[in-house]
Amino acid sequence: MTITIARALSAFALPRLESRLLLMHVQPELSHVTMVAYPERELAAEVFLAFSLLAERRLAGEPLAYLIGAREFYGRRFEVGPAVLIPRPETEHLVEAALQRLGARAAKVLDLGCGSGAIALTLALESPGWEVCAIDVSADALALARKNAEQLKAAVNFYQGCWFDPLPVSARFDLIVSNPPYISAHDPHLAQGDVRFEPRLALTDNGDGLDCLRAIVAGAPARLASEGWLMVEHGYDQGAAVRALFAAQGLSQIETQKDLAGNDRVTLGMRVG
Repeated sequence: MTITIARALSAFALPRLESRLLLMHVQPELSHVTMVAYPERELAAEVFLAFSLLAERRLAGEPLAYLIGAREFYGRRFEVGPAVLIPRPETEHLVEAALQRLGARAAKVLDLGCGSGAIALTLALESPGWEVCAIDVSADALALARKNAEQLKAAVNFYQGCWFDPLPVSARFDLIVSNPPYISAHDPHLAQGDVRFEPRLALTDNGDGLDCLRAIVAGAPARLASEGWLMVEHGYDQGAAVRALFAAQGLSQIETQKDLAGNDRVTLGMRVG
């Protein structure tokens, strides 16, 4: 049986865009324009087989980003895999908050729990005058972050360890950012959608969802320079709790910013003195 582009794209009950992306992944010379303009073009049997295997995995729930090995973040392509959280549009609010507060001035920046490097690399590329460091406890995540840094030509210093532990005692930063695990262990979202396939270590503290945020906020004042900022992403229902953590550490100018859906998403505060 002859397999054309049109037949392949209709062979599985997937959104048309997802089918196109999977087909482009197994046959990179194809493009959206080609598939629309030449639906009658024939595909090699091995191409359709590779596409079919990916489509079946997608139908079983595996994230599209893992199947094609990449996800766009802040207009750039980041390689991703099962060792790291898939970058999400909500996290771009954290990047925007950092760029708005610090502007173009020189700054030392730290990203805690960097995963694929999406936050750290984006900040380094958007503000080349910043000196950016990134930490993750996972060696596999750091390997991927380093690969993304090389491909995007981003200057970032990487450390392996838990939160602030790998840093020199004297290290101080004008900005500390983090998108830590903040989902409660009992949250039903952990059993839904793409989250089922993402590393649990990057999603939940296996407690109430605030343990990692508590550790970061508690350790931040000692690592912040005078008038340095701490900015964290958190759950839609954690704004008040995170603001209380910031206040307990004596941070000032505390505020919580909402995402495009109107949910609390990023809390920030400044160290005075």
